[in-house]
Amino acid sequence: MTGRPATPPRLRVLAVDDEPPALDELLYLLRNDPRVEYVHSAADAAEALRVLHENDVDVAFLDIRMPGLDGMDLARVLQRFARSPAVVFVTAYDDRAADAFDLGVVDYVRKPVRAERIAESLRRVLSERAAVEDRPAAPPEASPAGGDPMIPVELGGVVRLLPRSSVCWVEAQGDYARLHTTDGSHLVRVSLTQLEERWTDAGFLRIHRSYLVRLDLVTELRLTGSGYVVSVGGHQLPVARRHTRVLKDRLIRPAKQHWG
Repeated sequence: MTGRPATPPRLRVLAVDDEPPALDELLYLLRNDPRVEYVHSAADAAEALRVLHENDVDVAFLDIRMPGLDGMDLARVLQRFARSPAVVFVTAYDDRAADAFDLGVVDYVRKPVRAERIAESLRRVLSERAAVEDRPAAPPEASPAGGDPMIPVELGGVVRLLPRSSVCWVEAQGDYARLHTTDGSHLVRVSLTQLEERWTDAGFLRIHRSYLVRLDLVTELRLTGSGYVVSVGGHQLPVARRHTRVLKDRLIRPAKQHWG
């Protein structure tokens, strides 16, 4: 019996260009390609990073010459993401092609863009993704060390890239989360529950409905009259009763086993 043919993969795309007519044309061509699932857009690198903080994309189509961070700078930032999208440059200039391919981009498209040229870029992206998926997995001891994802945080109109390793603990503030580091705090538009799901494998643990902590930075677990508290970066944070057992298992048991 013949099975149904596999559903062709569809791509989640980000298009970035500071010139509205060029961006509109690129969006039109991408949205009319059946291999594209949906398209996000951004007018500059700062807006692109905000989009990427909230959405996963498979490929980013980037203009090179933009104010602030240019396309080359943005591509370098994307390489540091835990799950970095493929990159296609779309530009009116050909003097950066060598630099672009040194960054490992999938394609370099000259403006004005044409439907068949964008179609070829999408074909290359899908072909590269298929090659990666077909590649045999490396044995555990040969696996590269995990990356340090960068978090875009905004202050006064300036986007700063904050490495996750600098975050000590996270505090819920409604639909937002405040990231506490050794040198300050930053508000990002993501819920604590979402961060808990994303960061558990990186050593973060939910200890309270309002707090997520990095376990390797916990220096004390203490019982008070109102329950347990932990010390993280010189701050004392409450531990909810329902989280106490898991916290002890993750924090104390490994230490005892090490010294036992």
